[in-house]
Amino acid sequence: MDAHVERRDSDRQRSTPDLLTHREARLIVLGVLLPTFMGSLDQTILANALPTIGRDLGDIHNLPWLITAYLLASTAVIPLYGKIADIHGRRFTLRIAILTYMAGSLVCALAPSMPVLIFGRVLHGLGGGGLTSMGMVVLGDLVAPKERGRYYGYFSATYTTAGGAGPLLGGLISDHLHWSFIFWINIPMGLAALLMTQSLLRRLPRYERPHHLDFMGAGLVVVASVSFMLALNLGGVRHPWMSAPVLALLAASLGVGGLFVLRLMTAPEPLIPISILRNPIVRYALVANACGWGSIIGLNVLLPIYLQGVMGLSPTQAGLSLMAFMIAMNTSAGLAGQVLGRVRHYKRLPMIMLAIATGAVTALGLHAGDITVPAFELLLILIGAGFGPVPSLAGVALQNVVARHQFGISIGAMNFTRNLLATMLIAVFSAMVLAGAPEGGPLRSALAAGAALQAFDRVFFAAAASFSIALIAIAMMEEKPLQTDAELGGS
Repeated sequence: MDAHVERRDSDRQRSTPDLLTHREARLIVLGVLLPTFMGSLDQTILANALPTIGRDLGDIHNLPWLITAYLLASTAVIPLYGKIADIHGRRFTLRIAILTYMAGSLVCALAPSMPVLIFGRVLHGLGGGGLTSMGMVVLGDLVAPKERGRYYGYFSATYTTAGGAGPLLGGLISDHLHWSFIFWINIPMGLAALLMTQSLLRRLPRYERPHHLDFMGAGLVVVASVSFMLALNLGGVRHPWMSAPVLALLAASLGVGGLFVLRLMTAPEPLIPISILRNPIVRYALVANACGWGSIIGLNVLLPIYLQGVMGLSPTQAGLSLMAFMIAMNTSAGLAGQVLGRVRHYKRLPMIMLAIATGAVTALGLHAGDITVPAFELLLILIGAGFGPVPSLAGVALQNVVARHQFGISIGAMNFTRNLLATMLIAVFSAMVLAGAPEGGPLRSALAAGAALQAFDRVFFAAAASFSIALIAIAMMEEKPLQTDAELGGS
């Protein structure tokens, strides 16, 4: 009995966040940076290789599924990862994510056909959902919102490295090696990440609470999303928009989507907790983050196709062109993270920068057919730098108003809505571009059609509209003072 009491008291002491020094907190953050890098690299390295993969496997029209399959799977499991982390701890959850991600990488690397590659990307997503979300959960465990800015520098450096290296690395691999190396490199990184999380996350504070996992809700959102994207993928290409298969898929998406909303309202513990959504700051943070990231992820997927198919660049040249975009975005995010906790009106900078990004992507839409490479690079830098402060603001505002034992599920809800909207926007963007492309034709000749060329300006205008919604959400969000460690002590 005494041993049990001593162990319980030891666990309670370990769960006290203020026992950790800055050096100890920094070491724990370092433990999640490699998994964060892996998840971030995956979002940028594959997009530039899509045209090469399509040519190699003889399938262009299903290329968007390599991105959307990943996003769908990660979207469905991100809230589940959040709850698992709140139940069993961050280290246990991160190990599951890494192992699943490595299994998906192996399947993708050995895939002989597009269906097998898409299946591997599903496994990738099931692991990647945990890789990209757990880092911010861990950071939320360690420090209060007001002090969190100085730690964003580490994450910013990770995002910048992955974002800048991803497009170039994907282009170099596509030009000089086989595209499967994109997935083989995840195996040694995954093994290293397992070793780091095993050793460095032992000192992480613990805030576990019992939760139920809503597998039914996760299944419903996947079925609704797949039905919607199949309709967009088939409509106007393989079947007329008003044909029975397309209308049936849209009806199924609407019906199952309604069931998902009903599930959120009636489940004992829904995939996204209604109690969290009742807070208006949380709702606006979710909308701003989802609409901003939805545009960015959609552009990440479509810009390599635009650069190679319309502007005639090689995969390597396209990767170099996109490096400025990613570096500007992640550098801006890191600088904004340093500012957030040091100013009273922390919304002003993100709003100004997002307005600049909205104007830049609108200008890109106005000149999509005749823009020069230098002008294109300048607009990309403005888009990236303008969006950079938004994720930091949304994450800090969200965690500033939720209890610490709900950090996992709150970040899960944020990433869930981000990936869900991004998945939908990718499907819409892809449908715009590929609607005029001949079935099975080469990528360059497919995009040379006038309808496909003109579709890119509509893609950029749609991205600008999504940015505008994010800007409105930030403007309507209450600017509540950021809490300190002392104020969070009773959480």
